Amino acid sequence: MIRTLYGKLAAVFLVLLVLAGTAGAAASATAVSLYLNEVSQRLNRDLAAHLIADSELVEDGQLREAGLKHIFHMLMVINPRIEVYLLDPQGEILAFDAPHGQVLKPRVDLRPVQTLMTGDEPLPILGDDPRSMDRRKVFSVAPVLDDQGSRLGFLYVVLGGQRYDSVADMMRDSYILRLGLWGAFGALLATVAAGLLVFRLLTRRLRRLDCRMRRFADQELKTKAAFTESGGDEVDRLDSTFHQMAELIARQMKDLETADRTRRELVVGVSHDLRTPLASMRGYLETLLLKEASLSASARREYLQIALDQSERLARLVDELFELSRLEAGETRLEREPFSLPELVQDVVQKVQIEAAKGQIEITSELPWDLPFVDGDLRLIERVLENLLHNALRYTPAGGKIHVALDEGEGRIAVRVADTGQGIPQDDLPKIFDQFYRGSNNRTGSRDGTGLGLAIAKRILDLHGGPIGVESQTGRGSTFRFELPAAS
Repeated sequence: MIRTLYGKLAAVFLVLLVLAGTAGAAASATAVSLYLNEVSQRLNRDLAAHLIADSELVEDGQLREAGLKHIFHMLMVINPRIEVYLLDPQGEILAFDAPHGQVLKPRVDLRPVQTLMTGDEPLPILGDDPRSMDRRKVFSVAPVLDDQGSRLGFLYVVLGGQRYDSVADMMRDSYILRLGLWGAFGALLATVAAGLLVFRLLTRRLRRLDCRMRRFADQELKTKAAFTESGGDEVDRLDSTFHQMAELIARQMKDLETADRTRRELVVGVSHDLRTPLASMRGYLETLLLKEASLSASARREYLQIALDQSERLARLVDELFELSRLEAGETRLEREPFSLPELVQDVVQKVQIEAAKGQIEITSELPWDLPFVDGDLRLIERVLENLLHNALRYTPAGGKIHVALDEGEGRIAVRVADTGQGIPQDDLPKIFDQFYRGSNNRTGSRDGTGLGLAIAKRILDLHGGPIGVESQTGRGSTFRFELPAAS
């Protein structure tokens, strides 16, 4: 199958050239044959009349049938291009000079004879060839009259007889004809070579453009999208590459719009979250400066502690923003290693026990110690567990419970973090992993959380190729679940 535009153009050109050459040769042969017949009949139209005048075909008002064969033989020897027949008024052949069995027709159709004699139609006019059942040839004809002018028959002369046919066959082997055929063949080859060269020059820029676009798609855009190899010629590949690049550009434009919208939302969220601790710090520090002399040591210490807490909150927010930006930009590289997930969960639970005890929240865990190791980044998975537990503590009221459980599936280990908090409204479930999303039904009503913990957890799990999901019912708590692949 031809896969290049040049090959297709060359094939079409060759086919058209062959068809045009064949049609031209057939038309030329037909035209030359008609022209030669017309010239021959025009030049020899009166030949039959001259033969009658020069030959003694009539004697005493009767046809000389006894000597006609000899006369015809002499005429055909003098002019081997002709065949002479004597016809009666109805077209029956009375006399001819030919070996027995060569004349196949006993009579000649007189309609072409009458047409030629009256001159009603243009030349050439073809008549019957008595030596063939279906072949027709140009002829000359004249009536044979007696002394009183009565018609005794016709002298029918076929122009280009059987011997002339043989001579024509011999001409096909002549040097001139062979030279002409070789010349035509050489001209055909020259035309083919010139056409192929022109097509190659015309398609050169298209091939170069196709190579550049494919190289650009493979090298410059290979990190953005997978370009499929298209069949067909250069035009098909250009069309396929264009559509794939157009789809890629459309997706990138959509991603840019999403990123721009996210950036604006991030600026609004960051502005709000930075303004609150900064305003609090500024207020308490200004109070210390204005009322330093009148404040007791315990009050000054309380104000400084509040300012310190707000600065720590501000530092935590900045750290999480940097971490989230690195995750979204793809700058965070996973340092995968096999590790024990039950041990990691136990360590994280112990870290948050003190905070849970302050809030009168009970944390329990269900950790099968015979689970296989998981494959992942230990530090980042620890951050996911911490964010999920801190989120559960924030939205679980006093006296509530948090339960962490591990389940083994087909080649994967599932982690579930369930709480008995107020739950998440169904309308808010699609938004809980968005940046700066915070529910209003936390246990204290405060907004100490940054709203980035779940977003960071989702980005980390996206890097690991594992989804994170949530199930929640208002007033009955929430359950977060994610999976990690077991180490091979």
